Amino acid sequence: MTVRSGASHLFIPGPTNVPEAVRRAMNVPMEDHRAPDFGELTLPLFEDLKQVLGLVGGRVFLYPGSGTAAWEAAISNTLDPGDKVLMSRFGQFSHLWADMAERFGLEVICVDVEWGKGVPIQDYEYILSKERDIKAVFATHNETATGVTSDIAAVRRAMDTAESDALLYVDGVSSIASIDFQQEAWGVDLAVTGSQKGLMLPAGLAVLGVSDKALDASKTAAMPRCYFDFADMIKTNDAGYFPYTPPLPLLHGMRASLDLLFAEGLPQVFERHHRLAEGVRRGVHALGLELRARGPEWYSDTVTAIDVPEHVDGTEVCKIGYHRYRTSFGAGLTKVAGKVFRIGHLGDLNEVSCLAALAAAEMSLADAGADIELGAGVAAAQEYYRKANARLAA
Repeated sequence: MTVRSGASHLFIPGPTNVPEAVRRAMNVPMEDHRAPDFGELTLPLFEDLKQVLGLVGGRVFLYPGSGTAAWEAAISNTLDPGDKVLMSRFGQFSHLWADMAERFGLEVICVDVEWGKGVPIQDYEYILSKERDIKAVFATHNETATGVTSDIAAVRRAMDTAESDALLYVDGVSSIASIDFQQEAWGVDLAVTGSQKGLMLPAGLAVLGVSDKALDASKTAAMPRCYFDFADMIKTNDAGYFPYTPPLPLLHGMRASLDLLFAEGLPQVFERHHRLAEGVRRGVHALGLELRARGPEWYSDTVTAIDVPEHVDGTEVCKIGYHRYRTSFGAGLTKVAGKVFRIGHLGDLNEVSCLAALAAAEMSLADAGADIELGAGVAAAQEYYRKANARLAA
């Protein structure tokens, strides 16, 4: 076996790199999660996560699990079997959310959209104006499979225009803490994310922001639930505890992660992600390649999905990157398997991180048979980053 030196490089859209300060914060001995002072750790976490979500009222729940656990908690606590819901499917993760809704026995009206576009706002408004009994509207803010971000504020405007009283559910798993998210201002009732993306932690904590309206709905909803029951969480969370044993190291890591985000400033975090993403996009275009996102209005600032040339296998690009250059990229999923590969650029990273991603991508593409000019993408990103940082320093 060949021993190779140096660090491996992670450019998938989650899990993301864990900052050293967060990793150290998680290295703690086990402690009493019923101790009288345990709330000194947990209660500020609930409040600070509300700030990250842009949530004023309502409350935040933390469940052991991935973002999918928060999906399940959102549905099971607020809806009844047979309720009519409106969804759209334009990537693997919006597809999985629709699949979950169907498994829960909901009546799903699902609008299928080209994989490369996002939430179909006009279709939503039309359907909501005709189907007056829709109880819930679902929107994937950032479709990780295709590198597409949708306009959630526009979804709320469409609901208001149609005079819909439905609850608005938003999957922000790969956007929250990296792309601006305003739960209160956008009228989002249930916002879902996980610890392993913009929050820069290992997977294991599901985060769910819940509006006052959704909390009220949970009091009468008839969907079966137990582990995810809001009522059980509220009884214990109010004093800083949980109805079961929480993942203690992750809570300490969350404290360190939030401290890093607030020290940089959330507006600055969002600006950094946009700046880094734009450099990656310019690098990809300089190589003569196209993005899966079908227009700038859909571009994601956390993950870029790149269409490979017809004679190139995107899965092979990922394998080459991993085995030859110790770099992990995201592979194409289901409908776009082999047709794209993805560069994740969210969480704890900077300009040089993204240049490394582009350099490894260029070599992997060339080795997979793509006719590209080595260095062209890196050079384009370098030029953009230099100018962008000069403006910041002025």
